[in-house]
Amino acid sequence: MDYTAKHRYADVGPRKLRLFADLIRGKNVDEALQLLSFYPNRGAKLMKAVVQSAYGNAEYLECPDPDSLIITECRVDGAPMYKRIQPRARGTAFGILRRMSHIVVTLSDPPENDITPPARPPAAPTTPTPPAATAAPEAPPAPAPATAANTDNNPPATPSSGA
Repeated sequence: MDYTAKHRYADVGPRKLRLFADLIRGKNVDEALQLLSFYPNRGAKLMKAVVQSAYGNAEYLECPDPDSLIITECRVDGAPMYKRIQPRARGTAFGILRRMSHIVVTLSDPPENDITPPARPPAAPTTPTPPAATAAPEAPPAPAPATAANTDNNPPATPSSGA
């Protein structure tokens, strides 16, 4: 069963919160709370509060083993923005966007570890193949060994007939 908690209109930008969402996604609840408690960021504190709320929802709905729950969904979506202006020189104004976010955390039971036997290899053909068909293609010829004449990059010296 899934246990969900939401924090809507959080006063932190979604880009700052997604770092912590990526950090705890797929982890155990206790491990995620431990990780978030050591970060001084306001986003970590908000994320921790939402995880604790989802954990409380699981206890309230009488989850058989709330300590074994795993964070299966940790999503941060953008919310509406406050639009403000900052007065600037010569009567102009610059826009300021106060971003907000929606945080959604879902806890669920860990997946069952089903042990499946390994797949069997395909059966060998019953009729033997002729040896010529199974022969490997011939390898290309090896390059000629380097000799003193091949390794000398300079052309042979010619006697000069100069003065």
